[in-house]
This record gives sequence, structure tokens and C-alpha cells, in this order.
Amino acid sequence: MYKYHRIRDLREDNDLTQVECAKLFYISKNTYIRYENGERIPTIDFMERVADYYKVTLDYLADRKPLKENNKGGNENATI
Repeated sequence: MYKYHRIRDLREDNDLTQVECAKLFYISKNTYIRYENGERIPTIDFMERVADYYKVTLDYLADRKPLKENNKGGNENATI
């Protein structure tokens, strides 16, 4: 499954149409459909609006895996 499949999953779970979502997120219907189909990479602005609307994180939308807590490749003495 493509990286942003959760956009479709959330829409369907909330009984919304693609047209309704396009209006909610201020984009064209065709752009929304391309995001859902993985034909176009969503903009960060769009993803933020989706995350806010559904009350989920951007990591959830992007289906990212959490980082390992004990990352042995990092520099323990590094400061930020």
C-alpha cells in the first residue's frame, strides 16, 4: 500500500466523499483524488489540515514507524 493510504482510510471511516474532503481542505477534487491514489505527494499544508481535522498526528498520516528508543548510532555526548 502507498505511503498516504490513511487519508482514504480516515475519509471512509468518517463517511465523507472525496468532494466533501476537497472542500474541507480547500483543494480541487482532482488534487484530492490524486493524493488518495498516490499519484501526487500531498503538501505539508494539506497534511496539517487533514491532521487537525481528524485529530491525528502527521506521523500517523504518513504511516511512519517510531524511532528506536536506544539508537546506538547517535552521539551520546552531542548537545543541541
